[in-house]
Amino acid sequence: DMMDGRVAAIREALDAEGFTDVSIMSYTAKYASAFYGPFREALASAPKAGEAHRIIPPNKKTYQQDPANYREALREAMLDEEEGADIMMVKPGMPYLDIIRLLRDNTTLPVAAYHVSGEYSMLKAAAAAGYLNEQDAVLESLLSMRRAGSDLILTYYATQAARWIQEGGLDASQGGD
Repeated sequence: DMMDGRVAAIREALDAEGFTDVSIMSYTAKYASAFYGPFREALASAPKAGEAHRIIPPNKKTYQQDPANYREALREAMLDEEEGADIMMVKPGMPYLDIIRLLRDNTTLPVAAYHVSGEYSMLKAAAAAGYLNEQDAVLESLLSMRRAGSDLILTYYATQAARWIQEGGLDASQGGD
């Protein structure tokens, strides 16, 4: 999660147990986003009224970043790096290409982009409706994250994209710095 101090607590606990070589990927820039919807619906984890003893907020904006505030990503990146993060993640990826670039330009740590369920579902639905070529759109989307500066991409398309790339659908060396 993104709670301040969490990376430091995890790093301290890992180091204390001798796991000094275990890397931590921090949710450096996790934005309050509509693109999480399909995942939340699939797991029935969308915010809703709970049992009497459980307080569930109407949304998760209390601990996710404001989509309009790009400066917060820089502050969080500095904190995460100080606390011992090894990788910084931007979530979701495609709507926040500018944040991926901002982090890439301001840290030497690897930057990861999370291509979330809503991005996946949007491409799947458009392809199913015949609005676009799924392979071309997916590979272009992933390339845009790489070009923005992402070193790693987490995506529901991972297996399929790897197959398309192996089949020559994209020069995997394209993009990036």
